[in-house]
Amino acid sequence: MSKGGGAYASVLDKFLECLRQHSNTNHPVSKAIHTLTTNNTLFRSTLETYISNRRFSTPTTPKPLAIITAMHESHVQATVLCAKSHGLQLRIRSGGHDYDGLSYVSHVPFVILDMFKLRSIEVDMAGETAWVQAGATTGELYYKIANLSKVHAFPAGVCTTLGTGGHFSGGGYGNLMRKYGLSVDHIVDAQIVDARGRILNRTGMGEDLFWAIRGGGGASFGVILSWKIKLVRVPPTVTVFQVDRTVDAAGATDLAYRWQQVATEVDKELFIRLVVQKAVNATTSQKTIKITLVGMFLGRSRALLPLLENSFPELGLQDKDCIEMSWAESVIFWYELPLGTPVDVLLDRPKGPAISYEIKSDYVKQTISKDALENIWKMLIKYEPIHMKWNPFGGKMSEVPSNATPFPRRAGYLFLIQYYVDWKEEGSKASDHYLSLTRKMYEGMTPYVSKNPREAFLNYRDVDIGSNLSNQTSFREGIVYGTKYFKDNFPRLVQVKARVDPDNFFNYEQSIPLRTF
Repeated sequence: MSKGGGAYASVLDKFLECLRQHSNTNHPVSKAIHTLTTNNTLFRSTLETYISNRRFSTPTTPKPLAIITAMHESHVQATVLCAKSHGLQLRIRSGGHDYDGLSYVSHVPFVILDMFKLRSIEVDMAGETAWVQAGATTGELYYKIANLSKVHAFPAGVCTTLGTGGHFSGGGYGNLMRKYGLSVDHIVDAQIVDARGRILNRTGMGEDLFWAIRGGGGASFGVILSWKIKLVRVPPTVTVFQVDRTVDAAGATDLAYRWQQVATEVDKELFIRLVVQKAVNATTSQKTIKITLVGMFLGRSRALLPLLENSFPELGLQDKDCIEMSWAESVIFWYELPLGTPVDVLLDRPKGPAISYEIKSDYVKQTISKDALENIWKMLIKYEPIHMKWNPFGGKMSEVPSNATPFPRRAGYLFLIQYYVDWKEEGSKASDHYLSLTRKMYEGMTPYVSKNPREAFLNYRDVDIGSNLSNQTSFREGIVYGTKYFKDNFPRLVQVKARVDPDNFFNYEQSIPLRTF
């Protein structure tokens, strides 16, 4: 439990009794309830299965009073009503990475509503749509689509263990973004449980709330039950490739500089991610920087090669570098699994926290000079083992208005940076060391990234940019992180929040506040 004592035990008893009173006769909630005191082993396994970050799975990490693994929509309604009436904070788990543990850690009495058993996917191929429950993973969605069609897909993340509830509500991006934009650009309806325990669809919730949950984070407004999505078309054969260069041997700095000019302007059928990390020269044993360009083209290699020869000859892509496969197989390639891995690996679910890690994000709007790139390489070597992934915008992303969804970054953006570091050492000393490295790297990148505000991606949650630890309904820090995540769309999110959740029941460290200063 978050804190010991008979008072919390009494609150828990009252909460559990409330759940029983609100239980659906045909779908009793009793089997969905897990508490530390009555089913210790099951409680711990349920808690840890969907924790991906090991640094939030320690004996000192605050634990919930109970976990409700919803198996029916009535379980969600009962949990919302009972947590609210008994003053318990609700943490909703239906995403995946949750880099800062906000969906399963709190420092006040709380319960977890785990959505991962609500995982049905119903595809209507005639209408090219699907209803996807919040606990279904992106991998399960991709697998379902691929089993029904070789020419359909959905634009979302390349990590296949993400729950669609959280992933979509934060925006959802992946290697189809230059062709089709974000996940939220293809959501046509949704079901949500609001603070009054009502189940609302798009018509019932209204266009403002429907707008807010498509990129503004669902957990500030209610509990996402399911999404209705519009599928997109892909060719039966796509081409993937990977090219590695090192700074000391193959002109990687020039390549990275040229990538910035090409990746957002090239044909929208092509997505090229740039990965930057430290390496060791095999001959000299000196530390250097390796640049990896990972790409996907929506078509065959015979069309890709002349396209790149014309627009990006510096890459030097050759026919031997190209691998043709189905779109479903390309998902496995991007997830960095061995070629030939069976497609049913997409059905694999998380197995608990294996490593600790830290993630941060930035956006770049102006080309970084070659001299600046050299400075960045020096920082990466200094702050190893941090590495970066640069994901290009352009294409469809530049065509969608910045206020069409809460996600504001459309035209005028070159790429998104993800900073990543992981470690296996246990203990707070190790965590403090790697967190410090990441913060220093992030600080060193200040001159090269977006300014006023320095922007961040909601799905890469980062409490360092501001948090509401006091759980007030109005706070200056909320303006800080709200503007960084949403820019000019933030005031509209605040207005929606004040209307649909005036008691601020759905609140956490980075929830949308009720008002601004």
